[in-house]
Amino acid sequence: MLRLARTLCEKSVKTSRLSRPPCRPTALMSTLLIQHPQYAWLQELGLREENDGVYNGNWRGGGEVITTYCPANNEPIARIRQASMEDYEETIKEAKEAWKMWAEIPAPKRGEIVRKIGDALRRKIRVLGKLVSLEMGKILVEGIGEVQEYVDICDYAAGLSRMIGGPVLPSERPGHALIEQWNPLGLVGIITAFNFPVAVFGWNNAISLITGNVCIWKGAPTTSLVSIAVTKIVAKVLEDNQLPGAICSLTCGGADIGTAMAKDTRVNLLSFTGSTQVGKQVALMVQERFGKSLLELGGNNAIIAFEDADLSLVLPSALFAAVGTAGQRCTSVRRLFLHESIHEEVVQRLKGAYSQIRVGNPWDPNILYGPLHTKQAVNMFVRAVEEAKKEGGTVVYGGKVMDHPGNYVEPTIVTGLAHDAPIVHTETFAPILYIFKFKNEQEVFAWNNEVKQGLSSSIFTKDLGRIFRWLGPKGSDCGIVNVNIPTSGAEIGGAFGGEKHTGGGRESGSDAWKQYMRRSTCTINYSRDLPLAQGIKFE
Repeated sequence: MLRLARTLCEKSVKTSRLSRPPCRPTALMSTLLIQHPQYAWLQELGLREENDGVYNGNWRGGGEVITTYCPANNEPIARIRQASMEDYEETIKEAKEAWKMWAEIPAPKRGEIVRKIGDALRRKIRVLGKLVSLEMGKILVEGIGEVQEYVDICDYAAGLSRMIGGPVLPSERPGHALIEQWNPLGLVGIITAFNFPVAVFGWNNAISLITGNVCIWKGAPTTSLVSIAVTKIVAKVLEDNQLPGAICSLTCGGADIGTAMAKDTRVNLLSFTGSTQVGKQVALMVQERFGKSLLELGGNNAIIAFEDADLSLVLPSALFAAVGTAGQRCTSVRRLFLHESIHEEVVQRLKGAYSQIRVGNPWDPNILYGPLHTKQAVNMFVRAVEEAKKEGGTVVYGGKVMDHPGNYVEPTIVTGLAHDAPIVHTETFAPILYIFKFKNEQEVFAWNNEVKQGLSSSIFTKDLGRIFRWLGPKGSDCGIVNVNIPTSGAEIGGAFGGEKHTGGGRESGSDAWKQYMRRSTCTINYSRDLPLAQGIKFE
């Protein structure tokens, strides 16, 4: 995702303009988009007018039939038969049975399968990216980039499969060896959100597989077609290699399926991405059965620009982090703290950049800003803007719903609020940027940390001492702590996640693989004696 930031921001700052999203002909609005010739490419992903939403080696679906919609025009795309509880139960059983085979395969061989999954995704990267854009609403280049993340983590995981393991430690007893043994957990449940319907599953799936686990996935209902298309690609790789398809199972569904996964003792780890409110409920259900959970929840992220900041970096960074994906990334910037000496200049220049953003159908390659995902998100945006005004804020740019088909709102800038205003401390998943003026390092570091969430943060400065204070124990308390880059746009090589109400989980790179395994400390006596630890004599 990182490589998208500069390209998008440079285009929007230099050449973009506000434009009306084109409308679809009224005659087409009563039928499914998949029925029309211009969407024939959906068939390349194995999608039909009505699709089975359950996969456990076989495709099925005995639950409610739902329809997903295109956020750019609110037209129906296709229908999905979700999982019934009977489907869920059968899928869990099939996945547990598949694990018996998968766990016996050497890790490097598992890595080879994951590499093949990445290759299969490469071959479908553009058409799958188009589906992400169509069903989720993010712009095409971001949709393709999201699939690229899954490809990248497959490459990473394939190499990692030859490196996972624990150390051999020195024993205090002669003739003894002390080692750490890492083993798979078993079945990993993965619940993902609408905003990254491919990448977050990819992070969890690739690392789960090489560590010897099998997966059961429940994506967001509103992006069910993406979940089905991805699963079809993965399933073909498994089937082509004579492996059980249930290694990567899918159960499309709503809260009933999610609750079942959280309460199910057969789900050894539950990875949940979503709101803090729902994540807390999930954590309690999992903890009640002493299960393991990996939580990626809300973020109320901040950028801080000091008086010595390079504004040629600050402006595109703030723009991309605030309006990229229409403000619907967990790492989107919500708060922009500007030193009082540069506040007015940055606000004016940022308003100018906002006025040039090209708005339109997200699958148009020339567009930089698409719709919010749902009508409910639009209503949430409206409520947040009104609340900001009530609390003393001034809308200096945007603030309105756009008069277009689809879920379009104006990218919005609000000034004049107190740093601790209630609306500021409430994450709104929308393109609303609150801008503040600060005087010194001590107060602004405290303002960064005063929110309940702790996902991503960034400062812009040339002061080396300040940089290391920011990275140190009295600096940012977030899981992602950046310098001179946006809050959004993480590379797969690092561990991704946050602190406090963000959940504490870590996914993707670094040593995040440890979350998907259990550790045993093993002492092996290869001598003929039996010395006890700490020199204890028991005779």
